[in-house]
Amino acid sequence: MAERTVDFGATRVSPAEKDRRVRGVFDAVADRYDLMNDLMSLSTHRLFKRMAVEMARLRAGHRVLDLAGGTGDVAALVAERVGSTGAVFLADVNAAMMARGRDRVLDRGAANVGFVQADAQSLPFPDAAFDATLIAFGLRNFTDKEAALGEVRRTLKQGAPLVVLEFAKVVNPVLGRAFAAFKSTWPVLGAAVTGSAAPYRYLVESIEQHPDQGALRLVMLDAGFRDVTYHNLAFGAAAIHRGFK
Repeated sequence: MAERTVDFGATRVSPAEKDRRVRGVFDAVADRYDLMNDLMSLSTHRLFKRMAVEMARLRAGHRVLDLAGGTGDVAALVAERVGSTGAVFLADVNAAMMARGRDRVLDRGAANVGFVQADAQSLPFPDAAFDATLIAFGLRNFTDKEAALGEVRRTLKQGAPLVVLEFAKVVNPVLGRAFAAFKSTWPVLGAAVTGSAAPYRYLVESIEQHPDQGALRLVMLDAGFRDVTYHNLAFGAAAIHRGFK
């Protein structure tokens, strides 16, 4: 029987090899990750993250999981919403990214954020632990998306939302070609800013391999989420999906 393979950008590798390569990608860019996000998105990623947090319907006292939380943008926003009686858990498999996130969140004075190095496919949290989960620009990097979504569902309370912000497919063909041309500059920009083009070649390829809006909705439904809807951002360059346990 042939060994199972998964996508790593435009190539197929073993699940263990994808885990290793994804860790390498984020180890390489952790120090300049936020700067590159601002440059590549013209800072719109910050607005998109605020919109995702709005869609999570958070209240004071909520316990929230920020999965693949990286450098802490979403966790900081959530911490403000849930207040001192609530709690945010920033979970990420990559230690370098999470260290960067810890520094940034603590610098902002958020005392209600915990940090957990964890694999999304095997979360170290009990059943029904969270009132909401957010994943911002992280789902496409998961080796087994279905397993990760199953773990998210397990750790959510009944009726709680999962909000996924991710790159998507531009709906207008002309704008789609323009966005493709813009994306093609990211490896060059990455080489200039971080000294390495390879992580940004992977970024572009991973966007191309990621399910489009309708397909991701079906993936979430298959994982057991209900009432799954999506909202296009920037003509579909990104999208926010929301479903409920």
